[in-house]
Amino acid sequence: MNTPDLSGNRHPLQPSLDRKKLSVKTALLDIWQVFSAEVRRIFSDPMVMLVFFIATLLYPLIFCSVYYKETVINLPVAVVDDSDCEASHRFIHKLESTPEIEVAYHCCNLAEARHLMNNHSIHAIFYFPHDYGTRLASLRTARVAVMCDMSSFLYYKNALLGGNNVLIDEMHTIELQRYALTGITGQQASDLVQPVVYDDVKLYNPAGGFSSFFLPALLMLIVHQTLFIGILILCGDANENHRALRLIPPRLRNHSIHRVTIGRTLCFVLLYIPITLVDLWLIPHWFNMPQLGALRHILVFLLPFILSVTLFGMSFGNLFVRQKMSGVLCCVFFSVILFFLSGMVWPQSNMPRFWYLFSHIFPSTPGIQGFVRLSTMGATLAEVRHEYLTLWVQVLVYFCTACASLRFIKKYRKP
Repeated sequence: MNTPDLSGNRHPLQPSLDRKKLSVKTALLDIWQVFSAEVRRIFSDPMVMLVFFIATLLYPLIFCSVYYKETVINLPVAVVDDSDCEASHRFIHKLESTPEIEVAYHCCNLAEARHLMNNHSIHAIFYFPHDYGTRLASLRTARVAVMCDMSSFLYYKNALLGGNNVLIDEMHTIELQRYALTGITGQQASDLVQPVVYDDVKLYNPAGGFSSFFLPALLMLIVHQTLFIGILILCGDANENHRALRLIPPRLRNHSIHRVTIGRTLCFVLLYIPITLVDLWLIPHWFNMPQLGALRHILVFLLPFILSVTLFGMSFGNLFVRQKMSGVLCCVFFSVILFFLSGMVWPQSNMPRFWYLFSHIFPSTPGIQGFVRLSTMGATLAEVRHEYLTLWVQVLVYFCTACASLRFIKKYRKP
């Protein structure tokens, strides 16, 4: 058992403890030096300031403002009724009662309706052929033609949704009338027409709003791309002006180069956490977008996301970006690709295996998937375990590649 030395001599383990304390202090000072230098670089570059502090706030505000109304209502349509019978009048009256459609014009013929569509006065045409009423009266199948303006998917969606809702209700009415001819009426006829009653419940997005579906993923991609492009601009500027090696302190170029990576990463993470909270929490809350997740779960999830984006940007920028403007071009090139690979446009389960695996190279894929479930669907952190662990794996991998890229700069770049 070790006993205290009362003679005034130092304990044998004391020198090693002092060396460890000195080593920790030196490491912290090195990280602080790199951190401070990176902060100065950010605030001395107007382009990076524009991306980090203007674009990250301006884009979410613009998108949330544009899509604030969520849904398209009262879509103007034209009706061409060549049948002019009681059944077609009833159908048209029901069309006028739907929130999706507004019957703005009653046209005499299809040529007049097409002229209105070519002038963008209407976005759909409902055409009742001359034999519509006759076929129903003879217990045969009648047809209604719907012609939609495909310049916007929402026009098509509203015309088909409103038309289908009316069609289903009209089919029930016609069936009840036909059962009445055979003497079956009342509840018995209703049970025959609709033996199973169903309720249409839209989970997590009751209004079927476009912004509630689209914007959470888009806001997450904005955070990803603005951080990514800012880092690429800094890396491109350093490489273009042959300052990449000079930005690494000489005493850290050998065995302590990981401290450079830690210092730079810490700078971006501390800078982007409040920006991310404004983009993903405050602005959506201001525009009354659905937010079902707990803030503490979202914060814990966002930490590895910001870390992985930072380290991925540093790795890519150090190795491949040689000019300052190349970072902007990379952002333009990657943005659409990343959004399509995120699984929000096309489900990941239907992607080819190669593209599914390729999408997980980028932090945006698990980041968007996890954030949408946390924020829009009210999931807990345990329920997005796969995406959360994927982000931490990316952090470890890209930390190694970021350190390797700095060693590449030390070996091959001129001071």
